[in-house]
Amino acid sequence: MTRTSLRSRLATAAAANHDDLVRATAALVAIDSQTPPSDTRAMVEHVVQAVAHIEGLEIERRPGAGPVDNVVLRLRGHRPGRRVILSCHLDTYPVGDIAGWTVPPLSGEVRDGRLYGRGSCDMKGGVAASLRVLEVMAAHRNEWSGELVVALAGDEESMGEQGTQVLIDSSPACSDALVIVPDVGSPGIVRCGEKGMVWLRLTAHGSAAHGAHVHRGVNAIDRLIDALAALRGLAAMRTPAGHEAVATMHAAFRLSEPVGGEGEMDVMSRVTVNVGRIEGGTSPNLVPQNASADVDIRIPLGVQVSDVERQIDAILVGRPGVSCSVTRRYEATWTSPAHPLVRYGTRAAEEVLGRPVVANMRVGASDARLWRRAGMATIVLGLTPHNLGGSDECLDIAELPVLASILALTVHDCLAGDPVC
Repeated sequence: MTRTSLRSRLATAAAANHDDLVRATAALVAIDSQTPPSDTRAMVEHVVQAVAHIEGLEIERRPGAGPVDNVVLRLRGHRPGRRVILSCHLDTYPVGDIAGWTVPPLSGEVRDGRLYGRGSCDMKGGVAASLRVLEVMAAHRNEWSGELVVALAGDEESMGEQGTQVLIDSSPACSDALVIVPDVGSPGIVRCGEKGMVWLRLTAHGSAAHGAHVHRGVNAIDRLIDALAALRGLAAMRTPAGHEAVATMHAAFRLSEPVGGEGEMDVMSRVTVNVGRIEGGTSPNLVPQNASADVDIRIPLGVQVSDVERQIDAILVGRPGVSCSVTRRYEATWTSPAHPLVRYGTRAAEEVLGRPVVANMRVGASDARLWRRAGMATIVLGLTPHNLGGSDECLDIAELPVLASILALTVHDCLAGDPVC
């Protein structure tokens, strides 16, 4: 068989049995894997049973701390060669206020062409598509060289240190590979980079007093609010004009902005500051002595974490009673659009969709940054999200076979190493 005919058969087989893909996704949605606590043990058990029939598949469980469970599925071709990893997370955002849902959040209900439920698009549909690709590649394993690894991890919604990072640190199969993350985005946008982050805990101390005697106290909340307002000045820090990502974002703008929402390119290009949680005080008629806030600062390519931390120090210096600590830090990561992996993913998506596809940055964080930090070229290529993180999260079921077919072609081309025309 020729490589071209194998590509065609893989793409067709991956997209076949549309109803089976929908059922597989619904079965995954029905398993509660919210973070916290990121209990993914039942998800791993389900997956292990679902792939038990695949002959020659190597299954390696690598649990993280607490209830976080992770599993690596390794399939070898007929001779040694390249390794490709499909990296998926098994956990989800919390369901949130159930009153806002019009369907049970773990139902996997299909309605009007969409499949609903927490984690449906982020990213249990991507998990189902990846497992489909694993089955298809197994059925043709005597025709390709190398290894296909499906890495399934928990803890992604808490930044993945007990999930994908555990796999990178401990599993020989999770190294020296080209990595595809079928996380949310769009089948028509190959995401090849994402912002870094600094998470801050900001604290302010004052002097307690009665609310009628404000002259006798110092309001910690006032101090905190002033410091938070000053931190907004970090938004002036932007990706340098000469960075390769700037040209990429401009080239992708026409196709990417309608998918990512108006303002996507601006947000990808600069530091953003989000105050996610704030607390302080005990009563309206008391001057609060203590206050604190948790702040999510996202950092664009071309700006280093150290640059941002120096600016934070400069902003906060001289503010009495105000201090901060960094709870997480990650640099922005990037795989150049000129890399073969990006071009393989772009070509595969264009073939399946029958329209132009672009490479671009990604607004949100994903496990891709962990793979890139470990030195592996990585793209994110997944389903279009609907109501991501909110009530009635859902996916378009028509995208499931599309994604499976795109992933199958991209995996094939990565393993084969064919040149991209």
